[in-house]
Amino acid sequence: MSDLYLPLRSVHMTCAALSILGFVIRYIWMLRESPLLQKRAVKIVPHIVDTLLLLSAIGLVGIIGFGPNAAWLSAKIAGLIVYIVLGTLALKRARTKGARAVFGLLAIVVFAFIASVARAHNPLGFFMHV
Repeated sequence: MSDLYLPLRSVHMTCAALSILGFVIRYIWMLRESPLLQKRAVKIVPHIVDTLLLLSAIGLVGIIGFGPNAAWLSAKIAGLIVYIVLGTLALKRARTKGARAVFGLLAIVVFAFIASVARAHNPLGFFMHV
């Protein structure tokens, strides 16, 4: 395995933690109708973190390979797409605050599923215990 694997994995995990932390903070601010959501940094920093998260993921796939890991990596990618859609609905697109609240909670659950898939290297994630 490459000498870059552990540092890249650390960057990836740190960015994942920062990404969900940033989402939860913005979600709470949305629910409270905080003017902090309009700050320039709040609009820019999540894109930087998520770009680093994606780039580190691509680097990790380059190191570990997709073939033998296709099932769980595909589950993470599918989960990521669902998370992005739900997060966008939660923070911007849903018409009512109630709908945004529900989409936000669902986004958090999907993020937890993605993390469980990554931890277990199993496409079922936390559903493998059901």
